[in-house]
Amino acid sequence: MPGWGDVIAGISVAMVLIPQSIALASLAGLPPIYGIYASILPPIVAAFFVSSPYLQTGPVAMTCLLTFGALTSFATPLSAEYIGLATLLALLVGLVRLFIGFSRSGFIAYLMSQPVISGFTAAAAVLIIASQIPDFFGVSLSEHGIINNAVTTLSHPHSWSLQALMLGSISILVIVFGRKIHSLFPGVLLSVVLGIIYSHVADYDSAVIGILPSGFRQLSFDLPWGKFRELVVPAIVIALVGFAEPAAIVRTMATQNRQTWSVDKEFISQGMANIASSLSGSLPVGGSFSRTMINIKAGGQTRWSGAITGLTVLAFLPLVVTLAPLPRTVLAAIVISAVISLVDLRSLYKIVRTSRAQGSIAWATFALTLILSPRVDIAVLIGIGLGIAVHLWREKRIEVITQYHEHTLTLAPVGVLFFGSAATLGEILIQNLANHPEARKLVLDLRRVGRLDYTGALTLQQVASDAEHSGLEVRIVSGGPLQGVRLLKRVLGSDSPWLSSAKHPG
Repeated sequence: MPGWGDVIAGISVAMVLIPQSIALASLAGLPPIYGIYASILPPIVAAFFVSSPYLQTGPVAMTCLLTFGALTSFATPLSAEYIGLATLLALLVGLVRLFIGFSRSGFIAYLMSQPVISGFTAAAAVLIIASQIPDFFGVSLSEHGIINNAVTTLSHPHSWSLQALMLGSISILVIVFGRKIHSLFPGVLLSVVLGIIYSHVADYDSAVIGILPSGFRQLSFDLPWGKFRELVVPAIVIALVGFAEPAAIVRTMATQNRQTWSVDKEFISQGMANIASSLSGSLPVGGSFSRTMINIKAGGQTRWSGAITGLTVLAFLPLVVTLAPLPRTVLAAIVISAVISLVDLRSLYKIVRTSRAQGSIAWATFALTLILSPRVDIAVLIGIGLGIAVHLWREKRIEVITQYHEHTLTLAPVGVLFFGSAATLGEILIQNLANHPEARKLVLDLRRVGRLDYTGALTLQQVASDAEHSGLEVRIVSGGPLQGVRLLKRVLGSDSPWLSSAKHPG
């Protein structure tokens, strides 16, 4: 059962989540009220399945940007068709995460390399900030692309609203410096209150949220099922990329508090949260780092603090009309202050200094995310592909130590002998036989091989057979990982005259 710490923490998170969710819904291309819808059932449902007692679920900036990118090619933001697609996408994201969790395939979350994540995160944060520039400066523009709208706004200062710019700047200062005062300083809530008061007492000349419906949306399964196939790939991307943040949060908290956690169980909890969001007629959701930190600092101790957050938002639903005069520049300030720290170009330069190959992946992902905007999901897929290609390219370059002494040629591969690198061994054998035609014996020393796959074992068999047919006496010295020894014996036969064993060198 929840204690008072959970109650206080849940309410504290809700006070931040309500304005954040409204702003993030707009980032995703949905009417503001849909952020509220995504903040009620998802955290309540997730509370029954999470392995972490701290994780707070709801709309998050990265998932909202991915949602916007995935759907803009199919429908116009804010339209009924677009809303239906967002609901269907939330359902698909939920199903993908449930499949991963129940099949115990949570390890797949770690297949995205850190350079890809770093490059995408930094570029996504730039895009998120750029998307808020028009509202922050009080400029109303038709939809011509995130970067284009930001550039147009910044290059036409005569169109800026000084009131919006002043109010947005004050909101950022309140939020940012409030964090420096104390992690629980209600900077977001205070900026919202100040914005509403200013809008009431002054002749505010820029856009406000407007009247929001105060009732819960009627649940419906009347979804655009015809777009199911087109949304499968974006759903998989969101399910994996959007899980990186909650996985990092939970893993860090589990380490600090010496608690166990289950990546599969978190996939299930986030899957159920997204299905709940779909039932609410809203958008894909995820775990929030900032709100999880507030939950911890405010005294949250059990999973029920998340459920209390959802119940608090539900209780506030009839009162959303009070947010009608809230200036949109305040919402833009909330989003900008939430993601500004993610524009971490120094970490990208650090990757380059550490590894040029990995640095190129990070910067390529960064550039592609900006260039392909709003289809940032495609940029992620290309980044993952580049990461895999670089890995295979590096693994292909296996080192083979060669020695020749008293008519004996010794080849000692070092590293991973798999389908990508196995052919190198045969090429090196041919080259050395040409250099030493008088050789009478070939020794294949496998003690430095870290891993051996089936193709690698077949290649060894072919190399040994070719050498024997050329008149060489062949000996294969095993002694590496047990898996490789067993596989080699199955391929060559346990009684193969070529095989002998020795301890690993050193």
